[in-house]
Amino acid sequence: MRTATTRPQPPRPLPPSVRALRRTLRGLPGKLYDVAYEPGLVVPAADGSALLTDHYLPARDRKQAPGDFPTVLIRSPYGRGFPWAPMFAVPLAEQGFHVVLQSCRGTGGSGGTFDLWRNETADGTATVAWLREQPWFTGVLGTTGPSYLGFTQWALALDPPPELRAMVVQEGLHDLHAYFRPGGTFALQNGLTSAMGLTCQHQGTLPFVRATARLQRRFPAAARTLPLGDAYVPALGTRVPFVDEALAHADPADPAWRGADAGAAAESASVPTCLISGWSDVALDQTLQQYERLRRAGCERALLIGPWTHHSLLQRGWPQVFAETLAWLRAHLCGDPSGLRPERVRVHEGGGSATGTWRDLADWPPAAPGRRWYPAADGTLSRADTGEAGAPFATYRYDPADPVPSTGGPLLDNTAGPRDQSALEARDDVLTFTTAPLREPLHVRGPVSVSLRAAADTGHADVFARLCDVDGQGRSVNICDGIVRLPPDTTEPADVTVAMSSTAHCFASGHRIRLQVSGGAHPRFARHTGTGDPLATATRLVPAEVTLHHPAALALPVTEDGESGDDGKA
Repeated sequence: MRTATTRPQPPRPLPPSVRALRRTLRGLPGKLYDVAYEPGLVVPAADGSALLTDHYLPARDRKQAPGDFPTVLIRSPYGRGFPWAPMFAVPLAEQGFHVVLQSCRGTGGSGGTFDLWRNETADGTATVAWLREQPWFTGVLGTTGPSYLGFTQWALALDPPPELRAMVVQEGLHDLHAYFRPGGTFALQNGLTSAMGLTCQHQGTLPFVRATARLQRRFPAAARTLPLGDAYVPALGTRVPFVDEALAHADPADPAWRGADAGAAAESASVPTCLISGWSDVALDQTLQQYERLRRAGCERALLIGPWTHHSLLQRGWPQVFAETLAWLRAHLCGDPSGLRPERVRVHEGGGSATGTWRDLADWPPAAPGRRWYPAADGTLSRADTGEAGAPFATYRYDPADPVPSTGGPLLDNTAGPRDQSALEARDDVLTFTTAPLREPLHVRGPVSVSLRAAADTGHADVFARLCDVDGQGRSVNICDGIVRLPPDTTEPADVTVAMSSTAHCFASGHRIRLQVSGGAHPRFARHTGTGDPLATATRLVPAEVTLHHPAALALPVTEDGESGDDGKA
């Protein structure tokens, strides 16, 4: 382990494993420079802990390059090997960037204790202070990285150093409470999967593979065992403090969550920021929330959303994602805007054709009139609101002993994305409301929501809502969804709005719009036990009968090119 001031002469060639993995990547630009690296540099954290850091640098004629290249900082709790070295560090260094790849405190050999979110601002600032002392650092800095690496970027941007000129946040998080506790529930499947990655991936390939296998083997039992605060432990192999805190503290104002939301960095941002996500990405809502904040702040920004999940964005989507990343960094760190798109926003619009269509837009969301469709007792969904205010029109019984299963959507496994909903919609505890076949295509671009008046006979329940596209053969496929927990003791009808994320989707002519309503999506979300008992310690399961009352309305942002035929009439 070397000190921060020790530099090998000359830098080492890349390890054979990294070179081999880099050669497997397809669709990336040809290299401009050979790459060398300095592994295991020690950067002092804010508290003096040693942050292990690898430095990848461009080399001319296989020799060390002078310090005339900008720097890209990547701070990760997942280790510094795959995929960060071959997919991020080496390709960027090949294009003429110093890349500083660092393990967060308490991970990947770095000193101290990893404490989810609490040290990232201070340690990022300390790393920039170290960079200022390096002879190759030009004072021009960018950042990039996906998932929790997005949080480390936003944490640094809360008090951005003057050297920070650009950020590229790929499928990034900024609010850990919203991630673990969406809509007042607990993100059981994604939460435990993330916890496994955060606690094991930085330990190396074999420990990570073993932890993944253990979670897959033991998760089904954990998801159906009470109390949940104990049941999850065998699946992860250990008790994880931040999982315990997430289970125990539902309120984002609770002191336990202090510092977990770095979203304010975008509210007064001046650092040009490119945001990248997918329509089935677990971080989509957070990406769009930050884009809106950047828009209000007048910050230079760009947005790319593809037909990707959290994992496929880094797989089949990677050539396009890397090209977007490289263009943004070149524009703002190197003064070369030639690779930027003419329009600020590019989104993939699903439906309409087998492969969908890419759309370039001036901004997001585009100007679109809100249109409403109203569910009725006969299972129809129409533009005419014929319901009598206050009258009940639908009821479902949610039994936590036989919870409604999750089918597709934003998940962290290979079941994510659009999926056939036929088996799910055949259940008695899943309500569906469907339009007549559309006469013309209908284009929806922007946030989707449903407003409901709901009551539970026990006073305790969740409401899950999903927008689906039903084709001419009757196959129903999910587009976007959301969940909300009813206020405690809601035995009388209460107004709730289920934010169902956002989409860009074309309902083809002859297709039908479907609204799906149920009591949950398990094990994506922890089942509501039907009681007011704390989630971590609840041991009772009580079925709930949930009744929907008028008024209720599905709100869709319909674009101008979808004006005709949007009434859902046959």
